[in-house]
Amino acid sequence: MMGIPRPLVLIGGVLATLLILPPFVIGWIRSAPTPGRQIHLFWDMDMQPKFKAQSPSALFADTRSMRPLVPETVAVGEANLDPHMTQGVAANGEWALSVPASLNADMEFLKRGQNRYDIFCSVCHGYAGFGDGMVNRRAMELLGNAEGPPNGTKWVAAKSLHDETVRPQADGQIYHTVTHGIRNMAGYAAQIPTNDRWAIAAYVKALQLSQNASKTDVPPDQRAAIGDFVKPVTPPAPAAVTPAPTDAPQSPAPVSGAPKS
Repeated sequence: MMGIPRPLVLIGGVLATLLILPPFVIGWIRSAPTPGRQIHLFWDMDMQPKFKAQSPSALFADTRSMRPLVPETVAVGEANLDPHMTQGVAANGEWALSVPASLNADMEFLKRGQNRYDIFCSVCHGYAGFGDGMVNRRAMELLGNAEGPPNGTKWVAAKSLHDETVRPQADGQIYHTVTHGIRNMAGYAAQIPTNDRWAIAAYVKALQLSQNASKTDVPPDQRAAIGDFVKPVTPPAPAAVTPAPTDAPQSPAPVSGAPKS
């Protein structure tokens, strides 16, 4: 049996080497840093024609590749034609007294507001809205440290939503506060969608009513079930602050409501 001629074996070996070598060369060129343009077998979008920022262009008369905004145009979804929905302001320029008519303020809507409130608001304002959230309580404990606030801790106590300055606020004003913030409180427009911010405002009004309700707020056909007296809800006492120790004894503070000596 005759074997394969030696010249054919040599030619086959050379061809096989030539076929294997290009992928290794291409891979090395693609991975090795070089100031020149790399080899692209498949361009895809790596080498797409484009204008970089501030680069000139002969396509336009002003030679600018970055085109200015077209005057009097509005991005989709940013027209803000309804100030009631976007800013909480009614047609008369006053704070809106209700949620927008486009929102269905039913029980599911209030439950959504409760869910969002528990996530974003309760940590400072507390689940019942008395300003006794976990973050606020911890901050007050640090401020009451006998050796002084650690690491220069500073904190403004969270506002009770049942405070006389907050309870009369309209739905639109509460929505506006949730959106843009107030004083040391940051706004939550970036974290909470518009509809959910309205749901929170509606839940806060329901929460205020639940803690400051009277018998006249109960439907007439249901008043008999609650009796003649509605016990008011007493807000929880603020966290106790431990005073710094002193050498001289201090007189006890008078008890609220006790007769003075």
